[in-house]
Amino acid sequence: MDIYVIMQVIILFGAIFLGVRLGGMGIGYAGGLGVVLLSLGMGMFPGQIPWDVILIIMSAIAAICALQLAGGLDYLVRIAENILRKNPKHINYLAPTVTYFLTILAGTGHTAFSMIPVIVEVAKSENIKPSVPLSIAVVASQIGITASPVSAAVVAMSGFLEPFGVSYPTLLAICISTTFVAVLLTAFIMSNFLNNDLSSDPVYQERLAAGHVAPPREKSSDFQLKPGAKTSVLIFLVGIICIVFYATAISKNIGLIKPVIFGRNDAIIGFMMIIAAAITFFCKIDTAQLVNTSTFKSGLSACVCVLGVAWLGDTFVKGHIPEIKALASSMVTAYPFLLAVAFFFASTLLYSQAATTQALVPAVILALGITPENTGSVYIIIASFAAVSALFVLPTYPTLLGAVQMDDTGSTRIGNLVFNHPFFIPGVLAIAIAVALGFVVAPLML
Repeated sequence: MDIYVIMQVIILFGAIFLGVRLGGMGIGYAGGLGVVLLSLGMGMFPGQIPWDVILIIMSAIAAICALQLAGGLDYLVRIAENILRKNPKHINYLAPTVTYFLTILAGTGHTAFSMIPVIVEVAKSENIKPSVPLSIAVVASQIGITASPVSAAVVAMSGFLEPFGVSYPTLLAICISTTFVAVLLTAFIMSNFLNNDLSSDPVYQERLAAGHVAPPREKSSDFQLKPGAKTSVLIFLVGIICIVFYATAISKNIGLIKPVIFGRNDAIIGFMMIIAAAITFFCKIDTAQLVNTSTFKSGLSACVCVLGVAWLGDTFVKGHIPEIKALASSMVTAYPFLLAVAFFFASTLLYSQAATTQALVPAVILALGITPENTGSVYIIIASFAAVSALFVLPTYPTLLGAVQMDDTGSTRIGNLVFNHPFFIPGVLAIAIAVALGFVVAPLML
């Protein structure tokens, strides 16, 4: 291997490693550093900045910020809490279902934060280890990103595959059906083949004897619903439905609107801004407070991460298209599941479904020789898509750490070997099942 190629690989992985160490937006910062080093130091041409993805993230966050400030997210969380408390015996199934659909609606897995304390309390009341429903719920909130119509990962994937006959609604239909079934099957396996008995946990018994475990709390009665909360949720849901219907209407397979003047990406951005404006107007929110919401902060972080990492990935990939195409085409064509393995390990490092999608999918399309005339291998990409959700492998993701900190029973804990934590097994199970289902469902729906 050429010494320059070795140095370029060192810069690529060095930047990714530095980004992981910095955490948060630091991943994006390190990506930008890597681009500068590859360009000025190694003579590589800078890759393409994923402006469409960044703009869609910004517009989606604009709408979700307004929804949160109007009390809409609190209202959705309260509905979810009622569901969990009314059916405590089924917490292992309902907890991941709730976080999965909250993620689909909001386009971010951070909505799981609000459900973690409720899951802990309900599990304790039923003598169920909180680690079981918590681990499945956190994984469901991550894998739900690959099924959300407003997530940057789905939008990016749809943009890559639409020229090859894969419509936005078709992609959603495949991803939602496979990932949700995978989450439920994972919950079934975890509920029936693992020890769920909280009283048998020695750490819990030690903490209970020391008085470190609080008794289960009842539902709080001092919750005040904001006047515009229900209205904001209605506006948001109607807007999402409009986006999906419009994307369906302009798809090549349906073609109800011709000529297409307002493209799909433009439509998503435009409809999201309309949703934000409608919530702001009808719910009378204070726009000065939008920048103080947690969703705004997480959205800005996502934009910076995608900017740096995707730019770095595209810079490296475009400089080595022939080599990557030769290697990947032979391996993935012979063993299609290897693409899911690549997505899995890449997302473990990149810490973002959107960044992983943006960085790898264009290279995979080239490697598999996919063209508008030759779309036979497209199903491999869609089937493997769920594997970009391996953010649970390293126990440093915010929702994962939040679950560890909020479980006062001690059942949700990180072992000395780093990887031996409660989220690893359900995470691998959910992704493996979703990918396997994808290889069955995707060819049937394309």
